[in-house]
This record gives sequence, structure tokens and C-alpha cells, in this order.
Amino acid sequence: MALEALTGCDPDRRDLAAEVLGDFLRCAVLDTATACLVVGRLASLAVTESVVKVRESALNAVCEAFDHYSLPLGLVEPLASVVRTLEPELLEYALYIFGATQDPRARSLIEPFLHHPDPNVREEARLAGAEIAMSMTFGHGSPGPASQ
Repeated sequence: MALEALTGCDPDRRDLAAEVLGDFLRCAVLDTATACLVVGRLASLAVTESVVKVRESALNAVCEAFDHYSLPLGLVEPLASVVRTLEPELLEYALYIFGATQDPRARSLIEPFLHHPDPNVREEARLAGAEIAMSMTFGHGSPGPASQ
């Protein structure tokens, strides 16, 4: 039901649906395949959505997923097509998401924002890069499907 509401005409319903899906992800009640499906849909919504509050709810829900699921960069990589147009607050979510994949290939998506005019964006870019570096140090990150 909530997945279907992501594509509805009413932005308030899309926003609520993203929040509900975020709750499911935060509580880790979904199996990995379903979580991947949900995150993929939420990432797509964040790319196509024109209403800022809906976009923020979608990005926040994706962030919630990384607390309980190991998700591949390819699932959220569509966000790269809009990062340069995001408001700084939303850009912080996207940078967190890229870092949370722990995929070294995400560095190229993060590094341009290390010199962003907004100090919060710069800090989130630094933290995202550090997340990837730490995962590589401890052997968790890898550039292929094995990191799933």
C-alpha cells in the first residue's frame, strides 16, 4: 500500500508513504530483498519528486535503511543525477547515503562536495569519505556485488 502511494497525485500522501516506509526500514521488519525494492523506489522518488518535503522524507527513509541493511551503491546511484541541484539540507542526506554504501566508487560522487560553500555539506562529504575509508581499512567495503 505505501509503495503504491509513492506514485500518487497527492504530495501529502507521497510524503506520508515515504515516512511509513522509513519506519519499516528503521525497524528492520523487511527482508533484504524487500528493503532493496523499497530503497530503490524511494531513491527514484527522490530523483523525480518536485515537492521538497516529499523529497526529504524519501531521502531520510533511505538513510534509515543503512542502519540495518547493507545496500549496494547501484541501488542509490540514481541520486547522483540530481545532487548538484539539491538544497544543501537534502544534499547532506545524499552524501550520507553515498558514504553509507561503503563502496569506494562512491568517492567520486562525494569528493566534489568537499569544497562546497555550505560548511554542513563539506562536513557531511568529509564524514562520508571517512566512512568509505574506514570500511576499506577494516575490509568491509568492496567495489563489486560482494558488498551486498
